[in-house]
Amino acid sequence: MKILIGFIDVAGLYFALTQLTHRNISQNHKFQAVGLGWAFADSVLHRLAPLWIGARGLEFTWEYIFQGLEANANLVMTLSLAALGSLMWLRKNKPRTLIPIIYACALLLATMPSITSYLRRSLEWQTPKVVGFELFSSLVMAFISWQLFSACQRPM
Repeated sequence: MKILIGFIDVAGLYFALTQLTHRNISQNHKFQAVGLGWAFADSVLHRLAPLWIGARGLEFTWEYIFQGLEANANLVMTLSLAALGSLMWLRKNKPRTLIPIIYACALLLATMPSITSYLRRSLEWQTPKVVGFELFSSLVMAFISWQLFSACQRPM
């Protein structure tokens, strides 16, 4: 189910990047606007109610700190996915050698919720370890997306 939702996210990003017209925004910055908007909506829908209800209590738990860190990792992953989507669907003059890498990274980012769910349930990783993995993998994917985006900006 999480994989299906991940691919619905990709389809929504595709629609937002290609079909919606943004008159005052350049193609280089379109992915930032779409990625931030998508990540904000995802964060509000998934994390606002539990954080608002649970964090107002008198007892402190680390769960809410981990939820905040996880939300930040999700923000970085969504921006990376939007950047890769921008490369896949909006850039026509990208180097042919980078196309499989772009698609593989986008596939990995789309399936990341399933991977973290597998780590939690099947391998029984504790929350701090899973959140650390999410933070590390989001930073690695952001760096790879940035390098790919930079490589596609250079003239061929």
